Amino acid sequence: MLFQNSDSLIGQDHNGLVESLESALEDANLPTLLLALATLSGDDRWLQEPYLPTAPKGPGDHDSGGFSDELQASIRRDALQLITDWRDGRLVAAPPPSPERLEEMLTVSLAEPIPSGCGPMLAEELGIASRDVELSRRPSKDEFHVAVIGAGFSGMLAAIQLERAGIAWTVLEKDETLGGTWYENSYPGCGVDTPTHLYSLSFAQNPEWDRYFAKRPELYEYLQKVAADHEVKDKIRFGHEVTHATWDDTAQVWRIKTTDQHGSVQELTANALISGTGFFNRPSIPKIKGLDSFAGPKMHTARWRSDVTIEGKRVGVIGTGASAMQLVPNIAGVAEDVIVFQRTQQWGIPHPNYLREVVPSTKVLMREIPYYLAWYRARLVWTFGDRLHAHVQWDPDWPDAERSISKVNDRQRRFLTDYIIRELGDRQDLVEHCVPDYPPYGKRPLLDNGWFRTVARDDVTLVTSDIEEIREHSVVTADGTEHEVDVLVLATGFKPQQLLSPIEIRGRSGRTLSEVWGPDDPTAYLGITVPDFPNLFCLLGPNTFAGHGGSGILSIELEMRYTLEMFALMIEHGISSVDCRQQVHDAYNDELNAALAKTIWAHPGITTYYRNSQGRITVPMPWTNADYWHRTRRPNLDDYVVVER
Repeated sequence: MLFQNSDSLIGQDHNGLVESLESALEDANLPTLLLALATLSGDDRWLQEPYLPTAPKGPGDHDSGGFSDELQASIRRDALQLITDWRDGRLVAAPPPSPERLEEMLTVSLAEPIPSGCGPMLAEELGIASRDVELSRRPSKDEFHVAVIGAGFSGMLAAIQLERAGIAWTVLEKDETLGGTWYENSYPGCGVDTPTHLYSLSFAQNPEWDRYFAKRPELYEYLQKVAADHEVKDKIRFGHEVTHATWDDTAQVWRIKTTDQHGSVQELTANALISGTGFFNRPSIPKIKGLDSFAGPKMHTARWRSDVTIEGKRVGVIGTGASAMQLVPNIAGVAEDVIVFQRTQQWGIPHPNYLREVVPSTKVLMREIPYYLAWYRARLVWTFGDRLHAHVQWDPDWPDAERSISKVNDRQRRFLTDYIIRELGDRQDLVEHCVPDYPPYGKRPLLDNGWFRTVARDDVTLVTSDIEEIREHSVVTADGTEHEVDVLVLATGFKPQQLLSPIEIRGRSGRTLSEVWGPDDPTAYLGITVPDFPNLFCLLGPNTFAGHGGSGILSIELEMRYTLEMFALMIEHGISSVDCRQQVHDAYNDELNAALAKTIWAHPGITTYYRNSQGRITVPMPWTNADYWHRTRRPNLDDYVVVER
């Protein structure tokens, strides 16, 4: 919603309202405010001298815009007058800008060129344009019914959009409530590493976020509220784990089997099947000798045990990825000792907003000023997304490919190395163990949660020798050291190459999806459809993760829109099934693999879950978010084998 007029200020008299806005404007992000004023008024003067912000330096919000104190005060005064004029009816809001105009406005605000073609995506992210799909008619449940696997962000989005379109649906969720990743992961410090105002649904933007990078409880609450607001939660079948899905080519339907919490098997028939399981669904348990023999409490971060006390205990943490970087700083000082077993160093990127709370005055701005929240989000779409695409592109002429892959990547390496050295303080003996020997962005970029300061603590030990075996009360490393631990935590991530595992999904020919993909090589056309599996649509499928930056929520919204557009074509033209043509799938993946070969994720000195055992990159996409928007905008029936009713 663009105009966030809440009830919070309605009860105030005119003077009280003005005072509240005047106070809140003291904390305004001025580049965002100027965009909001220009959009509301339609007046170009807000995009010209003297109101041209300087280019942001670093990853922060650049609140001052680089303006003098006098000009900042003038902007706030004029903004207050314009907003009160609009509220009092003396100003009529201007028509929304065109997509091309949005590109121009963002170029001015960020003081850098925004590529042509981003405008349509920006319009949707701003809320000026809708991603809803209109059907020519609403089919009955007997005519068209969709089953959805999972009730995380993807499944909930699917339910909401199907409901809006008037298509019958059933969401099947193995857990007792919705939330997916944000229900199952509850370890201390769990949260997003994408700005929260970006990590939210475009049609359900939230002016009330408490943190710029929200922790798990706030995200879980957001999901619950969105589901309640759109009245979908009560229609989800919780405690129903999908075990089998078989395509019946004669009847042109999916036959689905589920098992409930009591072990009872139930069957469901659907015309189409949507996968909403995502990448981070099944925990990865490492194969370590003696792991099962450990006698103390043991848990994966995705299966955190709240009944286990870590106070005063020696806690061993295996892994140094995203979950470990959030967990360890939150348990250091609570546990007696924390022993971190590291296989690979990680780049930790500082961000001034990572631990920052959203002050009440900023929430007022986001609620009460038209377009303010929308433009704050739109700026993030670029600065935290496609602006970083160049950082992962490999320059073939770059001379020092072991350390970095381009000039911009090398500059990032030097900045992050200096940052790590400073963070380690007196513990310079840890520099060689903390500075990675591979280029930045080679693995998933991690935001620093105080990791380097934490491993430098006296009560934290960073172990870099490989683990040989685990015994009843200890972890033994290859250098012969036996590390005694009371509690063992596996911060070892997930299985992104085993999408939809362990569900047995059987296609038209009788082959299962696991047979087609093998143990770790999932592929799909646009990351959405798979040949020989009619009417199966993946949300956040293979090669759809924006590894350069951005929000996975954007990806699933684009994929769900593509899926709904396909349903609309099927309903309008009496089509019972669509099956992606093998040559279309293969040509797309050839193009995708060729583009990925030019990215940092193809670097031979990197081990990453982005690549499978054969070295193929299966998780991130090589495209910009804007390019993926264009590729998924509308389905082409010529790409599919079509069966009519």
